[in-house]
Amino acid sequence: MSKVIISPSILSSDFANLGRDIHEIEKAGADWVHIDVMDGHFVPNLTIGVPVVKSIRKVTHLPLDVHLMIENPMKYIKPFAQAGADIITFHYEAVERNEVIEIAQYIKDFDIKAGLAIKPNTNPEEILEYVGYFDMILIMTVEPGFGGQEFISKCAQKLPLIREFAEGDLILQVDGGINRETARVCTKLGANSLVAGSYIFNAENISDAISSLR
Repeated sequence: MSKVIISPSILSSDFANLGRDIHEIEKAGADWVHIDVMDGHFVPNLTIGVPVVKSIRKVTHLPLDVHLMIENPMKYIKPFAQAGADIITFHYEAVERNEVIEIAQYIKDFDIKAGLAIKPNTNPEEILEYVGYFDMILIMTVEPGFGGQEFISKCAQKLPLIREFAEGDLILQVDGGINRETARVCTKLGANSLVAGSYIFNAENISDAISSLR
């Protein structure tokens, strides 16, 4: 996959004008819409639920990249899939080891992509045995929960190992502190999808911001 997939995180958008902001990133060349779902338990923040995803589905043709930062993700896969998610990513740290493959297969049963995310303190070696069951692996380069955090450079060093064990078409995504400079670091190390929130939505020119990440 030569093209870098840019997935702007609406966590940094203006929620009072969410439809407008989504149309703006769509026109500016975004590939996906990244939707951070947080439950206030797995991470210390509350954000978006199923009804909002269902509403977003009505206003954009872009794939909806739904990142579940929640406990018990299995319970919510069907509702989010039915709401219009095209990719559902859950956290390795939120489930038992014997559930990882089962959940991946369950997501794919809805004919959508399955992703597995890891937090900054999780060693990549822990998930190598599961990589082949997923369409996407998400490396968090900040502690999940809030936007606008500083990029943790050591987390990007996980990328080459996962890329080595991956099939050629695996999407290797990075989320956290992504800007023009950190994007270069990540793509050189094997990332082919980047999530950016504040860098895109706070930019004077959103189209230029998105282009600068490729």
